[in-house]
Amino acid sequence: MEKLRVLLADDHAIIRDGLRQILADTDDLVVAGEAANGLDVLQKVREQDWDVLVLDISMPGRNGLDLIRMAKEERPELPILVLSMHQEEQYAVRALKAGAQGYITKESDSELLVAAIRRVAKGGVHISDKVVELMVRGIRPTDKPQPHNLLSDREYQIFNMLVMGRSLTEIGAELSLSVKTISTHKTHILQKMNLTNSAELVRYAVAHCLVNPAAF
Repeated sequence: MEKLRVLLADDHAIIRDGLRQILADTDDLVVAGEAANGLDVLQKVREQDWDVLVLDISMPGRNGLDLIRMAKEERPELPILVLSMHQEEQYAVRALKAGAQGYITKESDSELLVAAIRRVAKGGVHISDKVVELMVRGIRPTDKPQPHNLLSDREYQIFNMLVMGRSLTEIGAELSLSVKTISTHKTHILQKMNLTNSAELVRYAVAHCLVNPAAF
């Protein structure tokens, strides 16, 4: 039986090693390619066909949500499963809207991960009941959008980095943007969310389950 070819994109070698070992124990899946940054992902997507792309949402070189869109532009039929350290409340709905067919956290057990890869590779969708609930909430016409849902994808990315205590300089370096640009984004984020400082952003994120309180 010919195995389904997985392109694994994660900037942490230990994650790639672990997933490669997990899939080595299956009869139908194999890690046939790897990428450690966004530019490498796009190059490999352009070079050949893959049965599924397993993608970390936090990849250096590109905004993860932009990377999903760009990969789908190159290969519209390419199934994408997001494998992320971020909880579903943080990025799942945005990832699905960008074009992913599934979202699973790195806390998931190996059996669930393998099942998700198989489902997405064969044209299905993998989302949890929690994500379904989040999506339903978002389409109710009577529901007022929550402040964090008013943010653009870039603003939301910076919001998460600010909440995790990253400085403007650190964020700018990681995103290849100037400190002035990051500062402007921060101002827009605070305005859209009707907040005044980073401490209020943290309290908001914890209150809305957008970050794990144990991280602080």
